[in-house]
Amino acid sequence: MQVLGNYYPPAGFYFKVVIDGMPDSDSEFQELSGLSMSMETQSVKEAGENRFTHQLPLPAKAEPLVLKRGLKVSSPLVEWCRKAIEDFSFSPKNLHVFLLDIEGGTQGAPKPLMAWHLINAFPTKWEVTGLNALNNDIAIETIQINYNYFTKSS
Repeated sequence: MQVLGNYYPPAGFYFKVVIDGMPDSDSEFQELSGLSMSMETQSVKEAGENRFTHQLPLPAKAEPLVLKRGLKVSSPLVEWCRKAIEDFSFSPKNLHVFLLDIEGGTQGAPKPLMAWHLINAFPTKWEVTGLNALNNDIAIETIQINYNYFTKSS
């Protein structure tokens, strides 16, 4: 969609997650957050220089990815989480996040606008939202995934 030569930013609600070795039906999420990398610095004082400290960059740090979806009673993804958290048995997988074009979805198969490829991802937390007999909310499971780094492609 184009207006006066300017493009609208892409919609953030139309995305797809693919986890290597997991069925597509087990990779459907309602919310994704934490796709972030940051670089910390280390302060180093120099002898005789009292006006400032040097700030030296440290290696980049990836923030945990948080995925949310309706609770599934049985799922290979939850079994992968269980093995990592309960059995301390890890099998890292690559994970791919695709931001999709909403217009492509109405005219046929959606096409990716951008993709992030998370390398050596493994689950570190699995959680179910609080259950409340007074509400009629859907039970939501939250899965936290750590990874080494990600690359971005368009």
